[in-house]
Amino acid sequence: MAKGAKPPLRVVGADQGLLSDQIRNALTDEIASGSLPAGAALDEQDLANRFGASRTPVREALRQLSVSGLVDMRPRRGVIVTRLTPAQIMDMFETTAEIEAMCVRLATYRITPLERSHLLDLHESSRALVERGDIDAYDAFNTNFHEAIYNATHNGFMAEQAAAIRARLKSFRRTQLRQSDRIARSREEHGGIMVAIAQGDGEEASRRMRAHMLNAASAIGSYIEAHSSSD
Repeated sequence: MAKGAKPPLRVVGADQGLLSDQIRNALTDEIASGSLPAGAALDEQDLANRFGASRTPVREALRQLSVSGLVDMRPRRGVIVTRLTPAQIMDMFETTAEIEAMCVRLATYRITPLERSHLLDLHESSRALVERGDIDAYDAFNTNFHEAIYNATHNGFMAEQAAAIRARLKSFRRTQLRQSDRIARSREEHGGIMVAIAQGDGEEASRRMRAHMLNAASAIGSYIEAHSSSD
């Protein structure tokens, strides 16, 4: 384990899928904070011992991190933490911002009353998560909120592409929630998007969604820079 890294909670006996998510989240936090610096080698067996797990969930966690671009899985050379700059992260979020903006624009005009009610219920449920500062629970809610918007486009291909890109940025989107009061600001931004949807203003909903995504990218950049400078 890298110097200064905090040992994560051991999760012996957990469901394999959930366990891989917990391992992925713990490693994501350490990579973003600099506890696991760029170029650091990650060994499956060492990680399995550290988390009190078999190599199967560790391997899945590393695969997910590879999809997100946080690690590089090199044949015969092992897994290496990737060197990413705030500028590279902004490029990725700029791309997904445009796709999410397109989704919410279309969803505004196609959303059904039942879908709108579900979206409102989701948004309201996030209030308690923000008050508790529960990052993991808010992250799960955030995924459901955005996927509900994708589904409301009633365009299967668009929803599929948006979900695929979201999966690739999953680790980054969780990390941005650790920056200062980002959870509260994220919820406020969701509220603005909901108002625009309720007013039937697709262009305004699109503008607000684009700003929401770029704010998330800025939060990640700030988080990484703050922790890198404190090493």
